[in-house]
Amino acid sequence: RELWAIIDRLVEQQGVSVLLSTAYLDEAQRCDDVIVLHEGRLLRQDSPRGFSAPLRGRTWLASSATLGKRALQSRLSRIPGVLDAVISNEEVRIVSRRAHAPDTLAPDHVDDIRIVPAEPIFEDAFVALLKREETEHRLSYAAPRGAEVQREDPIIVVEKVQRRFGDFYAVRGVSFSVRRGEVFGLLGANGAGKSTTFRMLCGLLPATAGRLNVAGHDLRRASARARSRLGYMAQRFSLYVDLTVAENLEFFARAYGLRGERQRDRIAWAQNAFGLGEYADRRSGDLPTGFKQRLAMAAALMHEPDILFLDEPTSGVDPLERREFWQHINALAEAGVTVLVTTHFMDEADYCDRLVVMADGDVLADGTPAQLKARFRSTALPAPTMEDAFIGLVEGNAGPSGAAA
Repeated sequence: RELWAIIDRLVEQQGVSVLLSTAYLDEAQRCDDVIVLHEGRLLRQDSPRGFSAPLRGRTWLASSATLGKRALQSRLSRIPGVLDAVISNEEVRIVSRRAHAPDTLAPDHVDDIRIVPAEPIFEDAFVALLKREETEHRLSYAAPRGAEVQREDPIIVVEKVQRRFGDFYAVRGVSFSVRRGEVFGLLGANGAGKSTTFRMLCGLLPATAGRLNVAGHDLRRASARARSRLGYMAQRFSLYVDLTVAENLEFFARAYGLRGERQRDRIAWAQNAFGLGEYADRRSGDLPTGFKQRLAMAAALMHEPDILFLDEPTSGVDPLERREFWQHINALAEAGVTVLVTTHFMDEADYCDRLVVMADGDVLADGTPAQLKARFRSTALPAPTMEDAFIGLVEGNAGPSGAAA
């Protein structure tokens, strides 16, 4: 927001022309004029309103009291008349392929679904312009060990955990728990302590103080056994850039102890599930960013872990790739895999079952996205977004000087 305030002042007060390149569609929505580029070609140039106006009659908001929004989004995305279905606040935003009556978009066996027209936005137009008629890569995943255990049971427990580097506290007294089969989010700006917390939970970084229990193992005493149950995808591409896609998959399969037919089956699964087959002989360092992320996630899932840690998995990824990543994450959660994800994308926080909001190494709040947003509902703000909640929490934690207390 501060950056856009600076940009607005430059334009309005000084008459400066600003040329901005971005993959964030909410930023494109704020521009006066937008050029859409794809595979080196200019597809169209227009104002955001000019892009979105032709989609009137094709954009909707759906909700259900009995079906969770992630489950509703998954079902809606499979309906032939639906081009795009994405979680938006506490609802699911639909772009239909043509103008439809709302009841033709309703999934079977959902009796209380409510579908109402919505004003189209630039993101709807972008997706309609670029989304192709192609086979989606649906992720099939076996139920993890211990899936018969009640999902209310915590599989991760963090109690008063600290991580200190000299006199600097990267994480200070953080506590939360994660239930089996949850999509649990750590939300915060860069430097909030999310990645440091993740590295401690994965056994990659020892805690200075506190208790970390993962999959029934105390990380201070049995980190190796705990790591065998985990998959980890780093924020930055950390696979071997000089190896091909196939060589990386084979390396990680062997590292996880897979041999013979089992190894071949898992590599074939990874290539098919993540659309990597045609890139098998491509050097990994030469892949586009989205395919690097696909490869990293495939490697993290090679040994079918019970818990998957995803550190900023969609950072730098285009909007269509982000949608596909969340389809994979939803499929894992439906199979009973516990997924922890860090993100600074406020819209992605709405996909989580529960989350904690972090700033300066502290937990500011925890709960479901709906609970956190409800804290900031008012007459002036009747439908707060996750961004409203995040800014409210961070500003409420600021000291007199504006720095986090």
